[in-house]
Amino acid sequence: MSETIDILASKLAEDTLKVMDQTGEERLYVEVGSVLAAASQSLEEAYLTEVRVRLAERTARDFLKKRYTELKSGTPSETTEQAG
Repeated sequence: MSETIDILASKLAEDTLKVMDQTGEERLYVEVGSVLAAASQSLEEAYLTEVRVRLAERTARDFLKKRYTELKSGTPSETTEQAG
């Protein structure tokens, strides 16, 4: 059963993020989570974890791209300036 929940949560998170990207509804995943909560707490928890992991990965990837560009151009980042 756990594998089924993980698969469903992963696919639903992926689909939700696609709709969020297309519509700009940044909190849509919370609404979907509420719908899930009424039917299956296990699926809701797995889904929210999947969404959060994906959003965290996006944030880290955006940071990495920005930092790489700064390093390549020799432009110090705010983090570097604050540390020095």
